[in-house]
Amino acid sequence: MKQGELTMKRFLSTALVLLIALVALAGCTGNSEGEGKTSEPPGQTGDNNGASGDNKLEQVTLKIMIPGDRPPDMDLVIAEAEKRMKDTINVKLDVVFVPWSDLAQKTQVTLASGENIDLIFDAPWLHINQMIASGFYEPLDDLLAEYGKTVLEKRPQQMWDYNKYGGKIMAVPLGVSYMSGNSYMVRKDIREKLGVPPIKTYDDLIAFAYKVKEQEKGIIPMTAGSATYSFVAHHALNDYDTHVRPTHALGNSLMLYYKNNDGKVYNLLEDREPIGTWLANTNKWFTDGLIFKDILTTKDFHQPISAGKVAIVTNGAFGIGDSLKNTFKNNVPNGELETVTFFSPEKGANFTNFKQWNFLAVPKVSKNKERAMMFLNWANEKENYDLLSYGIEGKHWEAVGEDKMKNLDTSGYSAFGYVWLWNPVDERTVIGGDPKNDEMDALLRDADMFTTDILAGFEFDGTSVQNEISQYNTVDGQYYTALFNGVIDPEDTLKKFEAEAGPALKKIQQELQKQIDEFLAARGK
Repeated sequence: MKQGELTMKRFLSTALVLLIALVALAGCTGNSEGEGKTSEPPGQTGDNNGASGDNKLEQVTLKIMIPGDRPPDMDLVIAEAEKRMKDTINVKLDVVFVPWSDLAQKTQVTLASGENIDLIFDAPWLHINQMIASGFYEPLDDLLAEYGKTVLEKRPQQMWDYNKYGGKIMAVPLGVSYMSGNSYMVRKDIREKLGVPPIKTYDDLIAFAYKVKEQEKGIIPMTAGSATYSFVAHHALNDYDTHVRPTHALGNSLMLYYKNNDGKVYNLLEDREPIGTWLANTNKWFTDGLIFKDILTTKDFHQPISAGKVAIVTNGAFGIGDSLKNTFKNNVPNGELETVTFFSPEKGANFTNFKQWNFLAVPKVSKNKERAMMFLNWANEKENYDLLSYGIEGKHWEAVGEDKMKNLDTSGYSAFGYVWLWNPVDERTVIGGDPKNDEMDALLRDADMFTTDILAGFEFDGTSVQNEISQYNTVDGQYYTALFNGVIDPEDTLKKFEAEAGPALKKIQQELQKQIDEFLAARGK
C-alpha cells in the first residue's frame, strides 16, 4: 500500500456524506457554462454539433482526466483538434494524464474535492460503482439523446443495454470487443537460448520461469502489475474449469467472486477453491525467487521487460504495442519478444456479460456538461477519431483502407484511444502484426462466439453497504495486491482479512446475493 493511501481512504469515507451534499448543489447549476449563461443555444442537437453566425458558441475549456503518460506530440494533436472545433463547437482541451499506479487515489481525491472536471476515466475494476453510488456522475441518457447521436450510433445496442447502472447510462462505454485479450509477454530469445520449446500450457510457462532463474542470473523470471494484472487475477482470465471472475460489488477484487455461471456469490474467506490453490502457488513462486521482489513498488510493470530485465510479464492484449516493442529494441538490440496466450478460441468457451472495462463519465460538478457531450460526439466522427486516437496523419500514421493503418512514429504519439474514445466502428487494426493475434482479436468482436453470462444486464446498488465497502477497501489496500502477487503468505493474510474485514465482506456478499436473486427472479430464472 502506498504511503498515505490509508489516510486518504479514511478521509474519503468520512467526507462522502458532506460531498454528496456538495454534488447535489453542483447538480443544480451543472447545466450551465460560464457565469450563469446557458451552455447551448435552443434547438442544438446531436445532429448539428456546431454553430454559425449569430449562434456561435462561446469558447469553453474542457478539463479531461485520463490515465497514462502524456505523449510528446500531444500538444500538436490538441492544436489540430482545437483548430477543427473552433468554428463549430468551439472547445479548448485541457487533458490531464494520471499515472496508472496513482489512478485510483488521484481520481478519488479529485472527485471528492469537487474540483471542476468535465470528463473523467473510470472503470468497474477501478471504482465506477462506488462513484456512481456516491452521486459523483451525471446520468447521460438525455445528454446523449440531444447531443450525442454519433456516440450512440458508433456502439452496438448490446454495449448500451448491458452497461447501464440502475437502468441509466452513467458513463460512455469504451470498447471494441466483448472481452479483452490476454497473454504473457515472453523473452523469445532467452527461451530459444535455453532450448525451451514454444510454450503451450501454464505449466510450461512456470517451468520456463524456473529455468530462467537457474540459468540466467541477470534476468528476473516473472513480474506482473498491481491488482488488475496480478498473477492470480491474470490466471483467472483463462479458468475454463470454473470460470472464476470478479463480482459487481468490489471492482476487480476476487475476495468475492463468481464461478460456474450459477448466479451465486462466493466469499474467498469461506470458499477457497480454486483461488486458494492459485494463491498458494503464487506465494511459492515468490518465495522461490521467480517473482520480481520489487513488484509492489514498480509503477510501470511493463518497464522491467521493456528494459530487458525480465523474462515473463502479464499482458492485457494478445499482441505487443509498437511503443513497447521499440523501447525494448532500443534497450536490447538482439532481444526478441513474443506473446503466449491460453485463451480458448472455441465457440461458447468464453462467457461475456457485454460489460466494457473502461468508461468515460461526466462529473456532476462539471459546468460544461452539454459541451462535453458535444465534444465526445465530435470525437466519434471518423476523421476526428483518427486524429485523437492515432495522431497527425502522415506524421504519426497513415491509413491503409478504411479500417487498417500503418504506424510511422509511435514515439511521438502512441494509440491510447481505449482511455477516452474507443468505439468498435472506427478503431483501426495495425498492419504488420501477428496474423494469429489479429484472428484472435476478431473473435473478441463476434458476439456469437460467446456464452452470455447469466448476470448480463445486472448492476449492483451498493448504497446500503457503502460503509462496509469503505471498510473493506481500507483493508484491501493493505493486503490485496501483495496477496495476489504472492508477496505475503495467503493463510496468514486471509486470517487478517477475516479479522479486519470479514463482517463487512459478508454483509456486502449478502446484499449482492439478494439483489442478484431479485434480478434473476424478475427474469424468470
